[in-house]
Amino acid sequence: MNGSVFPKGERLRRRPEFLQFNAGASKMHTPHFLLLWKDREPAGTRVGFTVSKKVGNAVVRNSIKRRLREFYRQNKSLFMQADINIIAKKGADVLDFHQVSTELAAALGRLRKRYA
Repeated sequence: MNGSVFPKGERLRRRPEFLQFNAGASKMHTPHFLLLWKDREPAGTRVGFTVSKKVGNAVVRNSIKRRLREFYRQNKSLFMQADINIIAKKGADVLDFHQVSTELAAALGRLRKRYA
């Protein structure tokens, strides 16, 4: 298989995982997203996506999550070895995939420089 899969082992999936992760996670803001990250004891990357009802209805929220998942699939090399949660802010619903990719790639680049 190619690198464009998103297996369960690379996801933050359950509420307790998100709650445990959020306690003590570092933050970085972008205009449309909030990135939370925390180093993992066993090496590896796990990614979670959060889109609240403040952003839009179910169709809009699912659309944003699809764009975020696709960004992760196509750009796994940009992500560092950590647990990362990407939270969409209000206004993220108007972004197309290219805009999402540009904004998150820049944020992850800053993050890698900060912790390299």
